[in-house]
Amino acid sequence: MYDMGTRKRALALVDQGRSLNSVSKETGISRAAIRSWQERIEPLPRMATSDPGPPADERAYAYLLGLYLGDGCMRGTGYYLRVACADAWPGLLQLCREAITKVRPGIGVYILQKQGYGMVTSYSRHWPSLFPQHGPGKKHERTIALEPWQQKIVDVHPWEFIRGLIHSDGCRITNWTTRVVAGAKKRYEYPRYFFTNLSADITRLYTDTLNKVGVDWKQSNSHNISVARRASVALMDIHVGPKY
Repeated sequence: MYDMGTRKRALALVDQGRSLNSVSKETGISRAAIRSWQERIEPLPRMATSDPGPPADERAYAYLLGLYLGDGCMRGTGYYLRVACADAWPGLLQLCREAITKVRPGIGVYILQKQGYGMVTSYSRHWPSLFPQHGPGKKHERTIALEPWQQKIVDVHPWEFIRGLIHSDGCRITNWTTRVVAGAKKRYEYPRYFFTNLSADITRLYTDTLNKVGVDWKQSNSHNISVARRASVALMDIHVGPKY
């Protein structure tokens, strides 16, 4: 049985980006024990959450905010920020890590591997202040609204916010159809973007931002937003692009 101080020190080493194997060798604690602490995220003693100040990189924050609203959460006392990224998109995992370190330089970031996806995880007592949308229950079951200072950042960096939302709960796909032209059947392909989120508030944040950058969209049902017009898709391709 390890005391809280020992657990805190081991998790702090992991937060610095160290592997479980190296932390285990340095501390003498088994990897299984450290992994179980990560899974449970046992509450650490509460620390003063003084104003962390603005994000160090507002462009990176706008992107990270989109990721958080889509696939992010906080665990334990709220000091562990986690963003789920599918293994199919290794570039997304890296972009998420980079965004976190740009928002809070020098902070530790590690990947908590799950079946088919990784949880990009970072510990900071300031995350609840930087993501005040954190709260009990699922996002789509409670009100989600941006603070005035967050909205100002999104207004300055709307495409980064859109990109984060698409990279979390959206996709770029290519549809196709056939037409008969001069007696011959021809195949036509046309790309489009989809965004799906159960929260009406988050969906509204997405569509309001699309309106500001001049992207036409349609809502096919209460949770699904489609961008299909050629000019709008071209804009999205310039600023967002497919996940990789």
